[in-house]
Amino acid sequence: MPPRQRLSPADRHAQLQSVGARLFAQRPYDDVLMDEVAKEAGVSRALLYRHFPSKHALFAAVYQQAADRLLAETRLDPADSLVEQLVQGMDVHLDYFVANRNAVLAANRVLAGDPVIQSIMTNELDALRTRLLAVLPLAHDSTREAVSAVLKSWLVFVQVLCVDWLTHETCTRTQLRDSCVGALLGALQPLLVDDPTHEWPPQRPEAHA
Repeated sequence: MPPRQRLSPADRHAQLQSVGARLFAQRPYDDVLMDEVAKEAGVSRALLYRHFPSKHALFAAVYQQAADRLLAETRLDPADSLVEQLVQGMDVHLDYFVANRNAVLAANRVLAGDPVIQSIMTNELDALRTRLLAVLPLAHDSTREAVSAVLKSWLVFVQVLCVDWLTHETCTRTQLRDSCVGALLGALQPLLVDDPTHEWPPQRPEAHA
């Protein structure tokens, strides 16, 4: 064990969470041991458990931080076209999914029925839906409820499709992204003032991604 650094409680908490995030990204959930987290951080088991009483608590903190970061990095700039906004948002999420494959699979497979993890996911999807609803050119206020329902279903569709893709890559990343964006544009077309499909499809998909 490396010599323990003297850190404030807040800094120690952040350090332990950072170590946990790295290990959960590198390995399947069941293969990450709290003893290893403590060793990597250079602290005792007792100190680790004072900050995080269980592996589940550590993973939940890691996943909440990731969800917050993804929301912060997902820009929905009204100055950009709807297609540009959707592509940017998908790219941000796919960057995280690819870099943290094991953590994403843990949240969606191993801990699929866990209420804490599911609450984090639900809150993130609700926040994304609210943001998208705010920037879409609705044909009429009466369509807001219908558009909201489409967005809710689409976000779940994207989540399921991306998790399946992480398990077995049946297409390129670019094809995955464009399939998700295209699905939403087609579903929204009857409900928006401007036809969102006029910029779609993009140029020929890349051969490799």
